[in-house]
Amino acid sequence: MSDQAKPTREQLALQRRQHCEELKSGNLPEILDLTLSEALVIGLIRQGVTIFLSVFGHGSTEIAEVLRIYSEAGLVKVFGVRSEIEASHAAAALRWVTDEKAAVVTSIGPGALQALAASLVASSDGLGVWYLMGDETTEDEGYNMQQIPKPYQGQFLQLAATVGSAYSLHTPLSLAAALARGAGVVDHPYRQGPFFLLMPMNTQASWLPGFNLSELPETHAISLPAANADYKIVVNLIRNARKIVVKVGGGARKYGKEITRLLEGSGGVLVHTPIATGCIPYSYPQNMGVGGSKGSMCGNFAMENADLLIAIGTREVCQSDCSRTGYPNVNQVINLNASFTDATHYNHTLPLIGDIGATLQRINEVLGSQSVATRDWLIDCLRVKQTWKEFKSQRRLNPTLMDEYWGKPVLTQPAAIMIAEEWAKKQKWVTFFDAGDVQANAFQVIEDTSPDQTYTETGASYMGFAVSALLATGIGSKPFKALAITGDGSFTMNPQILIDGVEHHAQGCILLLDNGRMGAITGLQQDQYGKEFATWNTIKVDYLSWAKGVPGILALDGGDSPESLKHALELVERHDGISFIRVPVYYGNDPLGGMGVYGRWNVGNWSEEVQSLRHKIGL
Repeated sequence: MSDQAKPTREQLALQRRQHCEELKSGNLPEILDLTLSEALVIGLIRQGVTIFLSVFGHGSTEIAEVLRIYSEAGLVKVFGVRSEIEASHAAAALRWVTDEKAAVVTSIGPGALQALAASLVASSDGLGVWYLMGDETTEDEGYNMQQIPKPYQGQFLQLAATVGSAYSLHTPLSLAAALARGAGVVDHPYRQGPFFLLMPMNTQASWLPGFNLSELPETHAISLPAANADYKIVVNLIRNARKIVVKVGGGARKYGKEITRLLEGSGGVLVHTPIATGCIPYSYPQNMGVGGSKGSMCGNFAMENADLLIAIGTREVCQSDCSRTGYPNVNQVINLNASFTDATHYNHTLPLIGDIGATLQRINEVLGSQSVATRDWLIDCLRVKQTWKEFKSQRRLNPTLMDEYWGKPVLTQPAAIMIAEEWAKKQKWVTFFDAGDVQANAFQVIEDTSPDQTYTETGASYMGFAVSALLATGIGSKPFKALAITGDGSFTMNPQILIDGVEHHAQGCILLLDNGRMGAITGLQQDQYGKEFATWNTIKVDYLSWAKGVPGILALDGGDSPESLKHALELVERHDGISFIRVPVYYGNDPLGGMGVYGRWNVGNWSEEVQSLRHKIGL
């Protein structure tokens, strides 16, 4: 048809169905007559993208029609949801847990902006997600409804390119370049991210006669080599140190075996970021757990007293290293990272830039298995770890406290999280933790044995991520079950999961810990200024009735005791679909109600002191 005009709507639908059958049988011709949107969908399928989470609008009707036909043919799966934020979170969670790729499809304007905001999760946590966004027309005939209302060209492209990597299909035959650029971001070998593909409303249906499908790029698995370095120098630095802390970030979650060898050979102790829980089992003696602005007694003790820092796969976010004041006695850093910027973050650093796993292997080969640090260092750290263990046990032994807001004794957040997390591990369910108090208490109390048990979105700390992530349980080719532990503040940011979770057969449970406030910020206000302001409810919301209003949801009262919460979780085991448990929890000044704070943070009226210390340290 390359010498003919574009077919009618009915002819086009028939042609697309024929393409689907040819694609399924492996007989799709390399030269095709088709629209830009169909070529885009075929290109994404070739890159392994077959899941599309959509909030269609007037800015995405053409690609929606292509996806309808390809979905009916079984080549893709399309999930219409109620929020672009939810769609983005679900796509990010799917990539995080199963490594399966997905695309988020939006309209122009507000919907695209919502997805753009939510993409901070994918960007911060290094997760490859495609974003297909409607955009203003290329002929500039006047303001397009919902575009950024300024008389300039490509405003949303500029905005998206600032947040991440972006490309506009302004010229239809640039599709191959667009897909290649996207693959380079979404499937980056060491730092995945979001890619924003803008689809002008008038080019989506552009007719491409005689289009050569061989132009469409495929993805490639790329392995980086070990860092190019003199490993004798690396080992000499390790051997000359006496108090070594190994700080592990999200980029090193999967290298537990090599990290353990490094700990055994160096005599160092491990501290991890919240995103790297389970990189090695918490029970391993040299694992001091989490450290940072919130941190833990043992994790922060190791950071505060170490003289050598070995940073592995970490960006050293402000809360992870106490706004760059977390290592006041470190005089030398060895930094393993594939990113030059992250590997050279600190002064006095020997950067090892390359594949982390391969680099660890080279270090361990030269270092050997004999510990070089003083045994006193490990004894001191283990003593503090034991104190931390006893501290956590006190919260387990005192699970309820009298609460002023509820007017009765209720569970504390640490106790509720301990009970729920232990249950999830027994069931072999993944656990997602939402932002705020829930997140902070969670990464302080959990004791993971592997990196695939819990997911704590601390990169962007996006409220509502955990509950939205539940959608990922029902949309991928590798189904799983998950528990989303959330606070009332985070849940009300993204409650549409109650509907979409049932609609798309998600499998999991929402555990809502309700203290009637944004507890993390209330606590910060009280710590910094002695007063709380505009961060709590004056009303008590009946979240249980809300959940009961959605057909298919098993809505349960978690009660006020460990026994009542355990009973509710037992009922969840027998439910097929989404469950919802609401638990009132304590907020107040009693130390048993939380896990405490052990580090520093450059925020509010703490800034002057923290910044002064940072400049004094000079690391």
